[in-house]
Amino acid sequence: MLIKRTRSLCPACKTVVDAEVEEEGGKIWLTQHCPEHGTFRNIYWSDAALYHRFDRYNVVGNGIANPQVTRVTADTCPAACGLCNNHHSQTLLANIDLTNRCNLDCDFCFANARACGFVYEPDFDEVVSMLKLLRSEKPVPAPAVQFSGGEPTMRDDLFEIIREAKALGFKQVQIATNGIRIAASQSYTEELKATGLNTVYLHFDGVSRETNPFLKKHLQAIGNLEKVRLGTVLVPTVIKGRNDHEIGDIIRFAAGNVRTIRGVNFQPVAFTGAASDDDLKKSRITIPDVLDRIEAQMGGILKKEDFYPVPCVLPFSDLVEAYTGKPQVRFTAHQHCGAATYIFVQEDGIVPVNRMVNVEKFFETIEQMAGQLRQGGTINKYKTLLEGVKNMHDSVKEGEQAATTEFWKIIGKTLIGQNFEALREFHWNALFIGTMHFMDRYNYDLDRVSRCCIHYATPDGKLIPFCTYNSGPVYREQVWKKFAKAK
Repeated sequence: MLIKRTRSLCPACKTVVDAEVEEEGGKIWLTQHCPEHGTFRNIYWSDAALYHRFDRYNVVGNGIANPQVTRVTADTCPAACGLCNNHHSQTLLANIDLTNRCNLDCDFCFANARACGFVYEPDFDEVVSMLKLLRSEKPVPAPAVQFSGGEPTMRDDLFEIIREAKALGFKQVQIATNGIRIAASQSYTEELKATGLNTVYLHFDGVSRETNPFLKKHLQAIGNLEKVRLGTVLVPTVIKGRNDHEIGDIIRFAAGNVRTIRGVNFQPVAFTGAASDDDLKKSRITIPDVLDRIEAQMGGILKKEDFYPVPCVLPFSDLVEAYTGKPQVRFTAHQHCGAATYIFVQEDGIVPVNRMVNVEKFFETIEQMAGQLRQGGTINKYKTLLEGVKNMHDSVKEGEQAATTEFWKIIGKTLIGQNFEALREFHWNALFIGTMHFMDRYNYDLDRVSRCCIHYATPDGKLIPFCTYNSGPVYREQVWKKFAKAK
């Protein structure tokens, strides 16, 4: 059954080609047609029912008001990339590659850093220019930036870069790291905390030496991060047959270290480098596959149905925008890019948020509050909030768990008291569990690219959607080579 027509890439030559997304045998498939190399058919989503449930959260955004490219046609996308007039999402999280140097030599590297015969490392002023470009977005400046690589801790000026990002107004500053330098030095970790860094994205593929040869270093890094109370998100690259049997154990490990670990963001493997048909058959794993393993390995405590796509939180942006009268970042990522939930870690175990709250009713109440605030004046704002909180209280009471007092207290303090610091309490007691599947040339869908909300900034003043930068025609290689330095 045909679901939609789209544009994709030829897996052989990366030329933009026509494609269809189709349902067959309870799964979703992508069929690509290359005039030169023929037809290819690869898995897109392994659960058609979940695909259609997530479709209910489909929201197309308006992009940014000051796009870099204003005349884009189907023939030039994505080859003429820089955020354009046809791009539908704002930058929710920006990535800046600080270097392609690394202090490890992993057999699987998303950035393919070890294959480079040159050094890519933008200087401090170039990094600042990229940060300013992100903060110049309209109507809302990019709120968050992640420094990546290579390994960003190889930079001697990393502390200065983080401080500059905070000074420019980024509310959330992160580094994506293998943790080796953090593990080696408590003083280095303390300095990271002192810069204002918010989160460490720690590459963490498993809880055993077989799945994670750097486990000892990772445990040392987590210990150092705990001492300075620097929030950490574990980022496992999930490869079928290699570490997918430890997904539940990774969640349990995170729950046992919840004071430091704020979340786990599983990333199903993307074949951004060379890959064979055999690699795809052996190693490909999709978002529904990850959720199936979570449900099985967590004994049903956390279920596939507990997860929601990113756009589900859009009503919160609407509510804050209606209350403050100021434009807010809008979570209009494609509904099939990721899935997430929160679990609460309690003394007697973990409880998913939708055991405590009727999530659908909760979101519905938020939407109603936002609509009423838009229609009413300033005098009615407080009354609307009170009525809305009462309705939310009903949704909390309808949850399966009785122990909802803390959740209710936090929501009340946040909305009525406008005490957004209360959300900090929520985060210390909760654990984000998410998965985001970045595309490669075997499942590339330009419809998803046009809704991407994670963008790379480059030294030549461009903002490139994540999956175009990493899996598009040649963007990462183009940028790194153009600004390469002598070794």
